[in-house]
Amino acid sequence: MLFLIPAPLSDHDLQTIPSCVKDAVRSCALFFVEDERTARRYLKKLWPEMVIDQYEWHRIDAKEPAQKAILLEALKQGKHAGVLSEAGCPGIADPGAQLVAWAQEAGCPVKPLVGPSSILLALMASGMNGQSFCFHGYLPVKEPERSTKIRDMESESGRRGMTQIFIETPYRNQAIIEALLKACRPGTRLCIAVDITGSRESIRTLPISAWKQAKPSLGKVPAIYLLMA
Repeated sequence: MLFLIPAPLSDHDLQTIPSCVKDAVRSCALFFVEDERTARRYLKKLWPEMVIDQYEWHRIDAKEPAQKAILLEALKQGKHAGVLSEAGCPGIADPGAQLVAWAQEAGCPVKPLVGPSSILLALMASGMNGQSFCFHGYLPVKEPERSTKIRDMESESGRRGMTQIFIETPYRNQAIIEALLKACRPGTRLCIAVDITGSRESIRTLPISAWKQAKPSLGKVPAIYLLMA
């Protein structure tokens, strides 16, 4: 079986991880991870008795042909494997999706485990449409492509009543906020969700006109953004 193992969103806060995840980790023989060092530290904190060197560790690389063979051979031998994101749920805005696709193609069972997802938690708290939404990942870095994308999302939201969700790297938070305030119409609602589940958590929805009156200064913290025209 391929287990999809969630990781905390903030500072490895284990309160957001259910006990079934620890049971799954115990059963795995190998792990595919985004970063081996942080994955080892997280699993050791989750399960202090874990002997790290008794397990196989592979960095997720969908472009590496050998990785598919390693995964499928392990599953064929009856071994359980785990996929870990750096934060949140594997396969969601995450390179681990390719490993899941390989397991599905081979007919191997895939077991998603419950854990925190910044996308869903932000949507839940935003007050926006949770029945029709679209996640865009990262927006273009450069202008005018970024502003064009923002206006396209706003138009799509107004036309279809669809919540638009996207993320940005922490060091570009202020740049994306400036672009949103400049490109969007005054009545469009913007939710800025910061450090979800962390000590600095803030999830606030206001119209663009109100954000212009109280422009946020986020600093370099994890954030996710939602738009509703």
